[in-house]
Amino acid sequence: MQREVTASKALCPASEAELAEAIASAEGPLRILGGGTRAYGRPVEGRPLTTAALTGITLYEPGALTLVVRAGTPLADVEAALAEHGQRLPFEPMDMRGLLGTEGAPTIGGVAAANVSGPRRVQVGACRDYMLGVRLIDGRGEIIKSGGRVMKNVTGYDLVKLMAGSHGTLGVLTEISFKVLPEPEARAVLLVEGLDDATAQRAMTAALNSPFEVSGAAHAPRGVDGAPVTMIRIEGFAGSVRYRTERLKEILSRFGEVAVETDPERTAAGWRWVRDVEAFHDRPGDVWRLSLKPSEAPEVAARAEPEGALYDWGGGRLWLLMPEGTDLRARLGPFSGHATLIRASEPTRRAIASFPPQPAPVAALEAGIRRQFDPRGILNPGLMG
Repeated sequence: MQREVTASKALCPASEAELAEAIASAEGPLRILGGGTRAYGRPVEGRPLTTAALTGITLYEPGALTLVVRAGTPLADVEAALAEHGQRLPFEPMDMRGLLGTEGAPTIGGVAAANVSGPRRVQVGACRDYMLGVRLIDGRGEIIKSGGRVMKNVTGYDLVKLMAGSHGTLGVLTEISFKVLPEPEARAVLLVEGLDDATAQRAMTAALNSPFEVSGAAHAPRGVDGAPVTMIRIEGFAGSVRYRTERLKEILSRFGEVAVETDPERTAAGWRWVRDVEAFHDRPGDVWRLSLKPSEAPEVAARAEPEGALYDWGGGRLWLLMPEGTDLRARLGPFSGHATLIRASEPTRRAIASFPPQPAPVAALEAGIRRQFDPRGILNPGLMG
């Protein structure tokens, strides 16, 4: 029987069929929620509908590196199940609770719906690249299945990619199939301190352009101890990591003294700090996430005049801490990329579009796709507007 969370009047269907019925019978807009931890975008006026009761791993074949899991399953449960077999989600999903001040538990459906991809994206790709198949309910209340459990099955593969990053505006995910990867045997992080942003950008580019399989490249103008630090991560078999570490030290030595950290706990903590943008957790202000050409990142950051910055993806992802209410797009003007408002007050999110405005032809295409999937316009209406 469908549960209703009385305190928030949120619909909490206990099965895919109940979720389909809840959407089909909805008399007005619905605010789609997973764990409720990724609260950004324009505020949605609608009845909350959560997938929190749709939990559980329905299939896990470690030997085939495939996992099928219901959308409401907590991300922590998925990661724990994989860790028992020495495996992981390749795309290193971010935990946004500290940055946004939200509570609850991130869900795997929320990760997929937002295409959440962390520092390792520079090597392995994005969340969508590991989604093999999905089940979802569209705005009519119809159940749709697309994709399969193996990479060879490309039936509906474009639809799988379409759902990644749609933020619940096209359909509500109920189940996702993933390809997973083995956990690396060893990890090393090369650290260069004291670089200005432009020099750090050149150092990250040098590392990423090398043949030594860098799995993370980040720069913090203000690191944990307050000093600038540039971080290069490599992972893999222990012997390979040792060899690549020495070669990368030679490449990076022209930028400054290179230190190497190999302690598993310290290296993991350092990259969580980058992944979750911990530098901004306890600091007031709006947080913007920019995707742009790495070579232009230092100049764009300087033009923004932020109160804080963090470079990830070798500079391809730039996090900026701005004074409250700043329209960063207006301040920057045109640049080769786009800016997303991730953290701001509700009045600011109403006044400034969180997601970057699209050119008219692209906006028309998106509107047409939404009409096909959600003809009544009830799924997270206005969230990405």
